[in-house]
Amino acid sequence: MTATLIPPATAQAHRDPNVLRWLGAYTASMLGDSVYYLALSWAAVQAGTPAQAGLVMSASAVPRAVLMLGGGVIADRLGPRRVVIGSDAVRCGAVLAVAALLFLTSPGLWPLTLLAVVFGAVDAVFLPAVGALPARITGKDQLARVQGMRGLAIRCASVVGAPLGGLGVALGGAPAAFALAGALIAVSVPLLVFVRVRDLPQDDTPRAARTPWSDLAEGLRYVRRHPVLGPLMLAIALGDLGFVGPLNVGLTLLADRRGWGASGMGWVLAGFGAGAGAASLLLTVRGRLPRAGLVAGYAIIAGSVAIGALAHVPALPAAVGTAAVVGLLTGLSGAMCGALLQTQADPAYLGRVTSVSSLVSLGLTPLSMPFAAAAIGAWGLGPVFAVSAAVCGLGGVVALAVPGLRRAELPG
Repeated sequence: MTATLIPPATAQAHRDPNVLRWLGAYTASMLGDSVYYLALSWAAVQAGTPAQAGLVMSASAVPRAVLMLGGGVIADRLGPRRVVIGSDAVRCGAVLAVAALLFLTSPGLWPLTLLAVVFGAVDAVFLPAVGALPARITGKDQLARVQGMRGLAIRCASVVGAPLGGLGVALGGAPAAFALAGALIAVSVPLLVFVRVRDLPQDDTPRAARTPWSDLAEGLRYVRRHPVLGPLMLAIALGDLGFVGPLNVGLTLLADRRGWGASGMGWVLAGFGAGAGAASLLLTVRGRLPRAGLVAGYAIIAGSVAIGALAHVPALPAAVGTAAVVGLLTGLSGAMCGALLQTQADPAYLGRVTSVSSLVSLGLTPLSMPFAAAAIGAWGLGPVFAVSAAVCGLGGVVALAVPGLRRAELPG
């Protein structure tokens, strides 16, 4: 399906029907993802041991990390909308096939493992394409607002998706939950078909002279040499590396040590989600914040201080409040970094640029979680949270120390 050329957008993104169609498709897809992960974990626990279930849940990580950079090349070569539509169609078909298989028989863990591998491989293509699509549907002056809208969609999916998945399991077990996930993902496809996208200026290099490897190398050189994107990737990597351990493994252990239990941990996560949602809402309403690079740097540093403080908060209400501050500051810095990535990158490179940031955030930083758990067991919560906060804060230092990133602005 060929892209339709549209003039530069003049309407604000939250009032643009084209952007709203994209937002509806993205929200439906994210809701389907949330239901899918709950259904997968439930089905894996029912079919095997806890250790086997853990392996099934982690089976998608390897293909996602290995193939992510190649996914960015595919998104830039074929166009992000086409890739997102194809990715959602494959995910929908795979989930519905497993739902039917589980309904008809009890095949054990192998179809769940295969489904997780397929999801990981498709994610490697889907994530860069999703990152490249907003620049093709709206003007640069609206990309920061779109980033805020995307953040709200992610928060909505995380809040609503788990109860929906639980309802599906309660009504019909894992097959019903998988079927619900497939149906939600399927909703995104017709919406995306009617999203209008811009054509990009034609590359002077003949397509026959370009190979996927040369496209990948060119994209990596583009990121490395860019005065904003290169240091921005380093800031994102350090920020996420210091954030992932404490807010995943560390929070569980903290709730256990403090005696807050699972419900207490849920309240702390709710506080974090509320803060992050407020940051996304701020960007959605405002459209842009002045001195974006400076704001991102200071927000990363302030957020790292709040992360370090979380380990020393004795009472649950104070922990919820601290988590809300962490969510607000990290949500703000994440939204600023995402908006700068969207607006600073040439749209022709956005798939590859997004693949680099996605590889850092979703492919490599989760590897820090087992090390964080081992370090907490050896040295305790306080020192590990402090080191993690310091690593996260270094991301802010990079943002403030590099002139190109510190002075970066979002389009007005």
